Amino acid sequence: MRKPRVRRATVAAATVVGLVAVVSAGCGSDDSGSGSASDGGGVTTLTFAASTFGDPGRGPQLEEWLEQFNASQDEIRVEAASVPYPTFGQTVLTQMGGGEGPDLVRFDMPEFEAASDAGLIAPLDDLIDAGEYELLEQPDRFMVHDDVRHGIIFEASNYAMFYNADLIPEPPTTYEDFFAIAQSLTSGDTFGLAFRQTEAEEAGVWQDIFNYVYGFGGAWSDGEDLTINAPENLEGLQAYKDLYDANVIPRGADAATFRRMFAEGKVAMELNNGGYATHLLAESPDLNFSVAPIPFPERSQGAILAPIVINEASEAKEEAATFITWALEPENQTSLQEILGASSVATATERTPESLQELPFLPTFDELTESSLPQVVLGFEAQTPDIRKIVVQNVIAALQGQVDLQTALDDAQEQATELVG
Repeated sequence: MRKPRVRRATVAAATVVGLVAVVSAGCGSDDSGSGSASDGGGVTTLTFAASTFGDPGRGPQLEEWLEQFNASQDEIRVEAASVPYPTFGQTVLTQMGGGEGPDLVRFDMPEFEAASDAGLIAPLDDLIDAGEYELLEQPDRFMVHDDVRHGIIFEASNYAMFYNADLIPEPPTTYEDFFAIAQSLTSGDTFGLAFRQTEAEEAGVWQDIFNYVYGFGGAWSDGEDLTINAPENLEGLQAYKDLYDANVIPRGADAATFRRMFAEGKVAMELNNGGYATHLLAESPDLNFSVAPIPFPERSQGAILAPIVINEASEAKEEAATFITWALEPENQTSLQEILGASSVATATERTPESLQELPFLPTFDELTESSLPQVVLGFEAQTPDIRKIVVQNVIAALQGQVDLQTALDDAQEQATELVG
């Protein structure tokens, strides 16, 4: 069980309320105040919102997985609602903050923490007996707040280095080699590396720089105080900036663009999570790629922890819990992991020989679980979206030469400290 977090509900609530002005469509809310609805024939229809439903590699299979649940039920139906990743958190938090939104949500951790702290997520202890299942301990410990369970892991995906094996026969094992290979493979319209570096992709930039900070021994906090301008953070982010300054990435390209370039052999390396493997296979089945641990000084990296939660505003919480309970059944966990590929699910499952043949690097991802952390500011989980915005804005200002990196981190430290009080 994780230790109780520092709760700053006022700030978290401000985060959510501040988003209410930007109400967006896309989750199928109805006049009932939640996504649930009855067809008059005794069938309750639930809406399940997840950005992964729009993933061309996994989305169709996930919808087929939902249909397996629907086929097993007479009185409950779950329908998928896809919201694009860049706007997912803002869209769904806005709806939930207004007492609307989907019944079931697959959140990323920063938005999960903000929603939990603002009371927008239904406690699960009276709805699901989690003790019946062998939940993966490391990711699951972040699902419980002050002894109250708010989520079940839907997907846990560790970050690693993807590389084009035709261009890089032996993956680098040090940052120096990583940098040198990125330089040597950059020529014309081919780049040695790619990462996000624009404010428009704030959440994605945060995921990318998390690996540099923790991979160089840094941390955003010590659990009690923010440590944004710590020397180790400066070292890690200087490594990120050095790569940007070396012009080894397609500057200005968003993630969709440079991932297409990776699939086309125009980018040699990128840091990404296990969910990307299935996407790559679907987009470019002939691409000869592999995966290795990120070659930074410390074996510590981010992980996408994506809980499934029940909207507190839902009028069909018990029906939503029925779906989560179904999802936790061993055969359904196994089929979900087959869809998610290199990601893990809530419980331990055994990789099949077929999966290992198709994705021989699966053990690389699995071995990283114990050294991976969710991309939140520990001790300030609910304030992470606000802190993230401050940090990303200042780091990008440094990338663009508006200020030196040390000053940028000092400014971020001061602004974030003032924010959290």
